[in-house]
Amino acid sequence: MERSQIINLAAGPSSLPLEVLQEATAGLLNYEGTGIGLTELSHRSQEFQNLTNSLEKSIRDILNVPATHTILFTQGGGCGQFSAVVFNLLARHHLLYPELKPEERVMDYVVTGSWSKKAAEEARKLGGGLVNIVTDGREHSPSGKAFDRIPPHMSWEFSHAPAFIYYCDNETVDGVQFSHTPNSQTAFPFHLLPQSTGLAPIPLVADFSSSFLSRPIPNIEQYGLIYAGAQKNVGPSGLTILIVRKDLLVDTDAAAKLGAAPTPTTYSYKVLADAGSLYNTPPMFSMYVSYLVVKHFASQGGLTMLEERNREKQALVYGAVDEGVEKGLFVGKVEKESRSWMNVTFTVVDAEAEKRFIAKATEKGLRGVKGHR
Repeated sequence: MERSQIINLAAGPSSLPLEVLQEATAGLLNYEGTGIGLTELSHRSQEFQNLTNSLEKSIRDILNVPATHTILFTQGGGCGQFSAVVFNLLARHHLLYPELKPEERVMDYVVTGSWSKKAAEEARKLGGGLVNIVTDGREHSPSGKAFDRIPPHMSWEFSHAPAFIYYCDNETVDGVQFSHTPNSQTAFPFHLLPQSTGLAPIPLVADFSSSFLSRPIPNIEQYGLIYAGAQKNVGPSGLTILIVRKDLLVDTDAAAKLGAAPTPTTYSYKVLADAGSLYNTPPMFSMYVSYLVVKHFASQGGLTMLEERNREKQALVYGAVDEGVEKGLFVGKVEKESRSWMNVTFTVVDAEAEKRFIAKATEKGLRGVKGHR
């Protein structure tokens, strides 16, 4: 089939605009008139430094990132950040409160799906503090086992003074996402966040990997750290984008002398920031394509356009799914108010019917319909 006949519904790597792919192809052969391709350039070259600066500015502009935050580019994906968040933010906590015992350092995790669950498990594995589960979505499902909704706010139990608070905006596997509707019971409850009584604000950390640049991020100035793997909406796999409040860029080596776990050098946010995201060779091609995508989005109307387009798309797909549920063909997986805009999850009534459904979808040019098990 021709590319024009395909609708790519994969959860990631994402489909990319045709114009971007064509421009990226040209850049692989001859980047900006240098006579060599982008992937052949040194990451220390002026050309790539200019590209890094342009990518940073384009993201800052489209998201209205405040001057209090820096934007960094690294590798390792969301899973790498499960570890990096713990190393850097516990290091900060040691520098602020060196006298505390390990059991007095608490990390708050909001668990709404598979990815936030994995992040909390990684925090437990690395140690250095206790993990408090603020709320667990499974406990509020009919079965007590499924991630099928954002838990009611009354169930949330934050620690008094955690080192940081962590959540995932959109759970790719489970199809659960926080609402952006003000005062909604499925929106993130900023009004419930504990206020710092110590030396510095309590950082709010969010994994936006699968919803990054799909719609605006409300209250972006209230976050200590936002991170996102580029491959869901912005570019090829390999690039992780960080938006970090500058007070979180701490000397992790100094913290280690006070008892914090040593932070691997390439995981240190301060090392990365001091080097302008170029401490080591970054994922150059992914950065290039991501810049082209963000530039393309901006030319099309920015996040206002993207939000409206994604609102229309999810309404169309959920409309079809709901019709299938009414006819007894599909089984819905997520409570309506907690549904993801990015990952529509449902199952077909039985295995044989599912095989026929996927075969017919493939025949019609719908790729990526079969998702996570």
